[in-house]
Amino acid sequence: MKEFARASLVELVGRALNEDVGDGDVTSEATVPQGVRARARIVQKQAGVIYGVDAAVVAFELLDDGVRVEQRGPEGEWREAGAVVLVVSGYARALLSGERTALNFLAHLSGIATATARAVAALEGTAARVLDTRKTTPGLRTLEKAAVAAGGGKNHRVGLFDAVLIKENHIAVAGGIGAAVAAARERAPGLELEVEVRNPAEIDEALAAGAPRLLLDNMSVEELAAAVARVGGRAELEASGGITLETLRAV
Repeated sequence: MKEFARASLVELVGRALNEDVGDGDVTSEATVPQGVRARARIVQKQAGVIYGVDAAVVAFELLDDGVRVEQRGPEGEWREAGAVVLVVSGYARALLSGERTALNFLAHLSGIATATARAVAALEGTAARVLDTRKTTPGLRTLEKAAVAAGGGKNHRVGLFDAVLIKENHIAVAGGIGAAVAAARERAPGLELEVEVRNPAEIDEALAAGAPRLLLDNMSVEELAAAVARVGGRAELEASGGITLETLRAV
């Protein structure tokens, strides 16, 4: 999670804590004497890839600046159920108040890393790569993309600013694939360029325009095979839409 600046992580986790704790954790304040200390373990309940430890640690640190955290085992590696992830020692009220926020980040990001690892494993022995998308949780994109990388996937463009992906609506407004590619080349010559295509005619038009990468959108396995043959190595190919873990290897 080193890609995510410490200040940004603190701000994000702080907002999550404010959402949950609000004016105070009334249950913990009512039932747990002030100053009592405790020790807690976070245990991995299912096999998978752990990710999001930094966010979980920050959740506890913001509530108790003297908290002690021991990380048990690395992130980004497949581990079996029952493995201890973190051991946390500090004020009991702080541990109880931060528990859910810490687990929310940890479980969500570990779920993404684990799903990615399963997809990567399904493609073992092929030259295909698993890519992420911009269909992320608002505000969590950087963390979610980092979780994809931890699971063995590759990050696609971060946002609308760092690569050109010409889709059907751009093509419609621009007046065709050729016109859209030419305009994008002129406006952003240094960025990677990809064109979404849906049928053989659009494949031919994108190739004629010099597109180096084609996004084959919502095609069946048979249509994808025909597209691969049609392109013949003249462009890099990406498949998207309707893909599941069960169909991934065939795709």
